[in-house]
Amino acid sequence: MKATKPQLMAALSAAIQAYLADEEAVLQQQQAISLGLAAFGGPPSPPVNLWALSGRQESMQLRLLMQRRSFR
Repeated sequence: MKATKPQLMAALSAAIQAYLADEEAVLQQQQAISLGLAAFGGPPSPPVNLWALSGRQESMQLRLLMQRRSFR
């Protein structure tokens, strides 16, 4: 059964919203850990750049795809 356009858009919107909520939760957890280390005298870590991380993953996936395609 094909999904109608509103159902598809709702599913895409929910998936994006869940992804962003997960990324924000991870960032908040990392900031809480770095603040906890700063309280004990440890150096605070810089926040993770999520855009750079996702770009790195995308470039690695593209490289793997190209390798698989060339060996096919």
